[in-house]
Amino acid sequence: MTNDAPIVFERPVRIRFSHCDPAGIVFFPQYLTLTNALVEDWFTDALGIDYADMIGGRRVGLPIVRLECEFARPSRMGETISLALSLIDVGRHSIRIRIVGRGPNGVRFAATQVLVTTSLESGESIVIPDDIRAALLRAAAIPSTIEHEGASS
Repeated sequence: MTNDAPIVFERPVRIRFSHCDPAGIVFFPQYLTLTNALVEDWFTDALGIDYADMIGGRRVGLPIVRLECEFARPSRMGETISLALSLIDVGRHSIRIRIVGRGPNGVRFAATQVLVTTSLESGESIVIPDDIRAALLRAAAIPSTIEHEGASS
């Protein structure tokens, strides 16, 4: 579960009762809810693109069209994990990101996602709008100061 792309956005997340199954561990689909919230925060807080306005006002969607997940160890209610987002690629209609969740004892899960810009009016994929593309390209140029698991010095 290594990742060579620089981390461009990172947030701590407290694991809550609502994330967990009766065994008290994160029910794996909840990780997708957490990663979606991270993408929304990344757009609004780091890229300067108001995610709520992008969806509601501009009617530009960003659905996941490809998803790969790896689950390494469970996360439990009350823990805080760190979610780190790396921007792997910016295409004409899509972006590819990797999100890694880490706890005190290492990686909990990793997800690689392809998200496609979509017209919420037609349901069709659209070219990434210029302002969003510019913000993504600025983010891609940010050098990481965080060492990645498996990285060599």
